[in-house]
Amino acid sequence: MSTPKPMFVREVARIDDPQFVSGQGAGHRARRLIDAPDAAFADPFVLMAEDWTSQGVFPFHPHRGIETVTFVIEGAIEHRDSAGYKGVIHAGDAQWMTAGRGVQHEENPPAGTSAHTLQLWVNLPAAGKMAIPRYQDLEASVLPVWSEDGVEVRIFSGAYADRVSTTLNHHPVTMLEVRVENGGAFQHSFAATDNAFVYVLEGAVEIGLVGDLLETSQLGWLTRSEEPGTSELTIAAQGNTCRFLLFAGQPLCEPIVFGGPFVMNTQSEIQQAFADFRAGRF
Repeated sequence: MSTPKPMFVREVARIDDPQFVSGQGAGHRARRLIDAPDAAFADPFVLMAEDWTSQGVFPFHPHRGIETVTFVIEGAIEHRDSAGYKGVIHAGDAQWMTAGRGVQHEENPPAGTSAHTLQLWVNLPAAGKMAIPRYQDLEASVLPVWSEDGVEVRIFSGAYADRVSTTLNHHPVTMLEVRVENGGAFQHSFAATDNAFVYVLEGAVEIGLVGDLLETSQLGWLTRSEEPGTSELTIAAQGNTCRFLLFAGQPLCEPIVFGGPFVMNTQSEIQQAFADFRAGRF
């Protein structure tokens, strides 16, 4: 009789707490939480920025080859794009935009207001790089929620326990917003080969058996296995109630080339993206 493999226990592999970088003019502060040099390490995640913005900071601009996930921490964001989609999301909401073969969009807080946001770029697999653009508003009030023993999990994408999100993905990605009261503990079982990270929105958390501490505004990458199987993640509140985001997805393990707002697999594809944009084909 074969002995079952022990479950892989997730711990903290690395903690990132980057400094502010130059913004795009007045009314903009930013931190780059995931950056291009880490593309292989972060796969399938490409970039992640934390922004404090006022209106006009992000006028119409193009993307190709990725999906953008924007989560509002404070304020509100108005979105409209060249595919005809538009929407408004508020604190606690998110939007999931598939740039695919090419889209132009703008995203700004309403006039006279400011917003604090996170935006994650999720890489599309080579077979989905030229997908038809798509936009999804993910309003917190209508998303599936699981709650028990001082833990509340809102499922933006993927699944948790017996709750499943209806959010559409070209490459499966889990996005959970979790609140844990003092004394509670969040537990999640998912593929051991998934790449995953935690971003703390409020309070502080202790992760894994070691109990590594992750504080507000810090991003913690989790250990992962190269061997198929299941992993177990445990996150407890350190002190008072904590709130965090968990993202997880299988690495694509494909070549990646950056060209400003375009993320493709080859340099020739980047050149074609710029040519298509200049020719008005977005």
